[in-house]
Amino acid sequence: MSGLVRVRTEGQVTRLTLCRPEKGNSLSRDMVQAMADAIARCHADDTALLVLDAQGRNFCTGFDLGDLDAQTDDSLMARFVRIELLLQALHAAPFLTVALGHGRHIGAGADLFAACQRRVLTGEASFRFPGAAFGLVLGTGRLARLVGATRAGDWVGSGRLVAQDEAQAAGLVWRTVDDSGTEALIEELARESTRLDAPTRHALYAAAGHGRDAAQDLQALVLSAARPGLRDRIRNFRAAAAKG
Repeated sequence: MSGLVRVRTEGQVTRLTLCRPEKGNSLSRDMVQAMADAIARCHADDTALLVLDAQGRNFCTGFDLGDLDAQTDDSLMARFVRIELLLQALHAAPFLTVALGHGRHIGAGADLFAACQRRVLTGEASFRFPGAAFGLVLGTGRLARLVGATRAGDWVGSGRLVAQDEAQAAGLVWRTVDDSGTEALIEELARESTRLDAPTRHALYAAAGHGRDAAQDLQALVLSAARPGLRDRIRNFRAAAAKG
């Protein structure tokens, strides 16, 4: 499990790297658990800045569907609930979170990027939110609060590709940097994150609404995933996508 996610800590900065590039860093059950464990440790220690990045060509291509035939509706729902809880732990973190994205951000991978407070692109990128095509509501509330309900409705409802320029204009992307500027940005954010003490940071993020709608977001996911036929809807979505 530890090989799926690399965790490095230096002082009050923790760096979390997705290490499944051969699968587009898609979110397997073990990968989600490894990330959840790492973020839980950050909640418990003196982490002031969490940096989330990824190996390979893509940041994260979403939910791993490789073992779909071995799943049931109930096991799929449980996996999606764990992803939502992971996203909530990231979004409500009492420390500064930054995603360093590049390449494709699809479904839960795009939600992972959106859950961070600072969302940075380090290379060419695109986004897609296709989950509604198989009846799933995951991350939509957070996305709507970030880019507005109308735009989120368009992106999620259509499932279309969102180009980098559009994502940045909408506020999904906070900043873009090239590889040479990444470490300088992390140093800048590390200084920012440690300027305030931990209780003040926690109170500030809570006042800004981080995690405030967690119960509502979880309810929306569970109600959508609990509708009978989830596995068949995902299977049909994959078949339609394969046909182009």
